[in-house]
Amino acid sequence: MLALIQTIVMALDLYWWIIIASAIFSWLYAFNVVNSRNQFVGSIGNMLYRLTEPALRPIRRFMPDLGGIDISPIILLLILFFVRQFILTTIAPLVL
Repeated sequence: MLALIQTIVMALDLYWWIIIASAIFSWLYAFNVVNSRNQFVGSIGNMLYRLTEPALRPIRRFMPDLGGIDISPIILLLILFFVRQFILTTIAPLVL
């Protein structure tokens, strides 16, 4: 059971970094730092979008319009942090 908990925590940590990479990539793309016509850049952006958008879309639905500022990745990171801490402090001690 401990191996399952560690695997879930590792997956949450990996998804944490994917969300951060997606946010940074969106900033680089918006400010034309990366070449938007490059096929490799486009494929990375598409991959990050497909990995994060299913989790970000429900959050964006409930967020008020902040005039071009998207804080949904921050909210998702807070949710992931809460779930990770809940697993480590509440569920893991019960299993051990």
